[in-house]
Amino acid sequence: MEQNLRLKAAIIEVVDTQLELNDPPEIEQTLNRLMEEGYSVQTAKELIGNVVVSEVFEVLKEGKPFDLNRYVAALERLPALPE
Repeated sequence: MEQNLRLKAAIIEVVDTQLELNDPPEIEQTLNRLMEEGYSVQTAKELIGNVVVSEVFEVLKEGKPFDLNRYVAALERLPALPE
């Protein structure tokens, strides 16, 4: 359980860093859109975190390079979660 909490915190930290750096800019747009749709800041960040995890999985497990277009497309599909 503690490992899950640490992992979740690390993922949210990645989301927060991307927001601070505005890189990619679509991340802030996605956060704002999700909040406008009624999600709390925390829930919106967790949804975005699912996209982060999905992209990391693609890079590590599938051996695919980071693909900004794939990442942004997944952000745009939220709240639908990546496969």
